[in-house]
Amino acid sequence: MSEKFSATLRIGDLNDYIAPSQGCVVSLKGIKPTPHKLQKSEQNAEKSRSAPNPLQTDPVKISLKDCLACSGCITSAETVMLEKQSLDEFLSSIKKGKTVIVSLSPQSRASLAVHFGLSSLQIFKKLTTFLKSLGVKAVFDTSCSRDLALIESCNEFVSRYKQLSDDGSCKSSVPMISSACPGWICYAEKTLGSYILPYISSVKSPQQTMGSIIKQHICQKMCIRPDDVYHVTVMPCYDKKLEAARDDFMFEVKSQGGTHENIGLRITEVDSVLTSGEVLDLIQAKSVDFRTLDESSLDKLLTNVNEEGHLYGVHGSSGGYAETIFQHAAKILFGKEIKGPLDFKIIKNSDFREVCLEVEGKTVLKFALCYGFRNLQNIVRKIKTGKCDYHFIEVMACPSGCLNGGGQIKRKPGQSPRDFIQSLEMAYTDDVLASDPFKNPVIKTLYDEWLDQPGSEKAKKLMHTEYHPVVKSITAALQNW
Repeated sequence: MSEKFSATLRIGDLNDYIAPSQGCVVSLKGIKPTPHKLQKSEQNAEKSRSAPNPLQTDPVKISLKDCLACSGCITSAETVMLEKQSLDEFLSSIKKGKTVIVSLSPQSRASLAVHFGLSSLQIFKKLTTFLKSLGVKAVFDTSCSRDLALIESCNEFVSRYKQLSDDGSCKSSVPMISSACPGWICYAEKTLGSYILPYISSVKSPQQTMGSIIKQHICQKMCIRPDDVYHVTVMPCYDKKLEAARDDFMFEVKSQGGTHENIGLRITEVDSVLTSGEVLDLIQAKSVDFRTLDESSLDKLLTNVNEEGHLYGVHGSSGGYAETIFQHAAKILFGKEIKGPLDFKIIKNSDFREVCLEVEGKTVLKFALCYGFRNLQNIVRKIKTGKCDYHFIEVMACPSGCLNGGGQIKRKPGQSPRDFIQSLEMAYTDDVLASDPFKNPVIKTLYDEWLDQPGSEKAKKLMHTEYHPVVKSITAALQNW
């Protein structure tokens, strides 16, 4: 892990790595997002908000960051609206002449693939055609940034594991809990407090990792002002909008392409998040026959695509954190080479599984997949009482993980939930080669030119973050108004 990556891939002019637009040209005229349907209680609240109040001189504005994030809506934030997290804002930025870059998640590709009956690779190429016809500059792949997040997570876990005493009595560093799910993070900060936060991985999610790469590295390499770039991600989850709105994921501009203009300006890593369903709304709003669209070449700068045109990446439907870290730890810590998919054992239900590594009759690694709040609450209780014997836990708020996120396209009438998830899992791996993140040439270049090495001071500053317990006092909340 201490050796510096080396790679031959050079990041040159942006246009060297951006494929030219192909296919039809789609007009922006008349596109509007699908209106949000309010429930009856919301309609009453909307009426009361619209009624004039003689004592109120300025409108009260509520943003995503003001969300109380109670357990009732933590995984379905559809009713929490923010102007900057909308199709209108996305299209407006294109009209304003911004350099608009879209980062597409593999889970969203799978969702669109199932809906249209195409492969993930076909979806990626056709969506590139469609988005570039709107004026988008580039379409990248968060499988790429996920590889970087996985490498940093592997390094962090090995470091934590080495802090354990020989008899395993020092457990302040484990279990390490994954941090890629914003619903889980929000719940942990606002409900569980400081006793659980030290166990959560400090590594940014693939969404925010991509934001850092684009805004803090690519812009500087290309001498592009980061405030001129509008970065949009396509995600399976509404809570990714909450994640993008965090103050922790903003940075201060230190240089602007060699000038001193706007020094000190605070820039967001991800400007807007669109769900898989919202992208479908955009396609349908233009009455585009998506299946017949031309397939454009993919933008290789930040996309996991090899010379033969095949996509590659880890195969875990929620990011592959448990599997990748387990295999890496087994090799680095115990010299055990474990290839192929891991055999996770179902414990209580299909959303709670575990895998172990034994050395000389002793369990040295014990990992778990924990999806959905029912399973999560059991894990939290064990950690709180000191009875949790896992070394790593991949946590996702949604049952069945990210493929079943609240922002995904809904299943068709008559299709069972089990069949729907199975179809998503098949689409997720279709045309995608399994690969080792440590062998990704794009990531090797990023370390070589920018981050030095996994776990370096630069990597910790740019690829890691902190989480904060949120005070639940009503008095403290009122002081913010």
